[in-house]
Amino acid sequence: MAALSAIERRARLRSLWAPGFAALVCLAILLGLGVWQLARKGEKEALIARIIERSHAEPPAAPPPFDAWDAKADEFSRVRVRGTFLHDRETLVHGLAPGEPGRALQGFYVLTPLKRDDGSTILINRGFIPTELKRPEDRAAGQVAGEATVTGMLRASEARGLFVPESDPKRDAWFTRDIPGISAARGLTDVAPYLIEADATPNPGGWPRGGQLRVDLPNNHLQYAFTWFGIAACLIGVFSVFAWRRLHEPEEPKAG
Repeated sequence: MAALSAIERRARLRSLWAPGFAALVCLAILLGLGVWQLARKGEKEALIARIIERSHAEPPAAPPPFDAWDAKADEFSRVRVRGTFLHDRETLVHGLAPGEPGRALQGFYVLTPLKRDDGSTILINRGFIPTELKRPEDRAAGQVAGEATVTGMLRASEARGLFVPESDPKRDAWFTRDIPGISAARGLTDVAPYLIEADATPNPGGWPRGGQLRVDLPNNHLQYAFTWFGIAACLIGVFSVFAWRRLHEPEEPKAG
């Protein structure tokens, strides 16, 4: 096997600049994604710890004044509020809830305005109902009359995800807990910029079923980080083999 000349070796080295630059860009992106997932892992762990800490606060506090609401500081705080449910203005938001192991129940989350003595209104996510209980008359026992007390956790208005359909107020089809949109559609005024997720205190008749907020949020970011770093390592290995062969192996003789 004839050794490569210095000129030919330099020519081959120059031929690696373009693929080398492309590989370097891809490597930087992969490493950046891995580092970003590690940062997200820390953020998710802090969020889970904050939710658990706030969910066990005792006794529950009063909801914050509307103009003092700070989603980052106040969300997931445990609160207690009194008022009268406006059942004629409830909104059903499409959703899933845990059912039998490995199976989710399809249905709706019932968002009902709670009118307070001062005239202000807070949307309450009273909990989940299966599809067959969509009509209020089929769960009449749960339509609590008179003054009621709700204990739950503060939540911000829900942003629509990439794969979540857009709500259609004209068809009364809701897919997110959109506080401004629901308030406008129901003609509500002086509405809190947050809602309250009711806890698991049973409602008469058993429905809606509260306490659906889970604190065991998935935290797979370390796995994702290892995936990106693994792909980066494979890229380094593949390019190293390619570069070695490009610099050391002789070219195949041309036919003819």
